[in-house]
Amino acid sequence: MTTGGRPRRPALCARAEGARVSSAQGCRGTMAAPRENVSLLFKLYCLAVMTLVAATYTIALRYTRTSDKELYFSTTAVCITEVIKLLLSVGILAKETGNLGRFKASLRENVLGSPKELMKLSVPSLVYAVQNNMAFLALSNLDAAVYQVTYQLKIPCTALCTVLMLNRTLSKLQWISVFMLCGGVILVQWKPAQATKVVVEQNPLLGFGAIAVAVLCSGFAGVYFEKVLKSSDTSLWVRNIQMYLSGIVVTLVGVYLSDGAEIKEKGFFYGYTHYVWLVIFLASVGGLYTSIVVKYTDNIMKGFSAAAAIVLSTIASVMLFGLQITLTFAVGTLLVCVSIYLYGLPRQDTTSIQQGETASKERVSGV
Repeated sequence: MTTGGRPRRPALCARAEGARVSSAQGCRGTMAAPRENVSLLFKLYCLAVMTLVAATYTIALRYTRTSDKELYFSTTAVCITEVIKLLLSVGILAKETGNLGRFKASLRENVLGSPKELMKLSVPSLVYAVQNNMAFLALSNLDAAVYQVTYQLKIPCTALCTVLMLNRTLSKLQWISVFMLCGGVILVQWKPAQATKVVVEQNPLLGFGAIAVAVLCSGFAGVYFEKVLKSSDTSLWVRNIQMYLSGIVVTLVGVYLSDGAEIKEKGFFYGYTHYVWLVIFLASVGGLYTSIVVKYTDNIMKGFSAAAAIVLSTIASVMLFGLQITLTFAVGTLLVCVSIYLYGLPRQDTTSIQQGETASKERVSGV
């Protein structure tokens, strides 16, 4: 068929829409976003890797913050983590687009040509930067077990943010599983005074204050990023690049404000060891897998993965820091496992939140 003497080209439009590169603007306003068929096995793989990385990260971070060597600047570590995540995301996007031309076009359109999108992703960047620095501050002033137990308040906080910000509903059984998870984690790390043999000067009040801020940041930033990620068909790695670019700026400001004078005197990489670089690497890989988990499941499932990581890190503490397996640990581990089972595996498709909004708009327009 023709319109105004020009032939229509629906096939080309469909192919452009099917491409995973966000430079296909011609069809964005006329067709629904393509559905990404992701298997349950892939979701479980991402959750498993994220769990293992998080468990290793907690142990490694605690070790680097309680060693008798020169203490490195946590703000610089957070900043370098953002840089590494940006570089990894750029590399993955380059592989995803397939050739240099499409890669440049995607960056030009979605990064250089989208200041509004960069500003939108600067919100979670700012909040995540605060959260990461609060985690360093908390772990410097509290034992790892106390930190882990208290930090689990982020699970019901995240669930509440999911309900309020994404208009989702959780069944009574799922709410029970969320709070059961919190109880299980608390029992897993009961009697935290035995959690480490290392004696360091700490400020518990400052540590608990830092955890409270980190809990609020975790719930809000995670759900906000999920909403942005699932509200359009823009590539996950483009979104990551947008967020990490603003994240680098935010963390550099934090470096200057918190430790600027000392860094000028001692150097940006003062106190860095192989273990510090391991912590940075684990944080970077964990950040990428977190974004994948959020994209293909949700933030609550991410919380359950983190709880499983706590069980693993506590078991590791038995060997590294002299913890003993107790009855409360066994009961807590059982509760964590049961809560994960009750909440359910991530079988349903949650990669997009557009469908519900579109149906709602259609119902309104129909009336």
